[in-house]
Amino acid sequence: MQWRPSLLLVAVAALSVAQDGSMIMTPAVQRVGMKLACLCGTCKNTVGDCPMLMCHYSMPAREKIAKLQEASMSDAQIIQTVVKEQGIQALASPPTQGFSLLAWVMPFVAIALGLLFLSWYVKRQRRPASAPELDPVLLERYRSQIEKDTAKLDQ
Repeated sequence: MQWRPSLLLVAVAALSVAQDGSMIMTPAVQRVGMKLACLCGTCKNTVGDCPMLMCHYSMPAREKIAKLQEASMSDAQIIQTVVKEQGIQALASPPTQGFSLLAWVMPFVAIALGLLFLSWYVKRQRRPASAPELDPVLLERYRSQIEKDTAKLDQ
């Protein structure tokens, strides 16, 4: 009966050893991965911080980054290689040049335009509305009616 616990121990040990080295991410791979977007379509993270286990995009991308680093490529060269293969959408943030510069500038422009509109609207609402011209005859008729009504209340 003592062979059963040891058999169970061997089975658990075999399952825990069945991991490959690609599951572990080095700081160098993470540094480059933080500049590349995870294009799995499920998350909105980078390759360096994608939390999904066995992600079909970030896991191979991390392995590729590690292989390119072993080939003595710099971080910039690795990023350029990935962008050549997958396009500009592979970057985690748009470059600050050309048309992509608009993605950096537009939030500030939108905020400025919103504040200008808001100040214009508040100033417009604070102005008193101009009262229409009253007909003096009509005004005198209302005043006389008010005096008659208050005289009735005093009695």
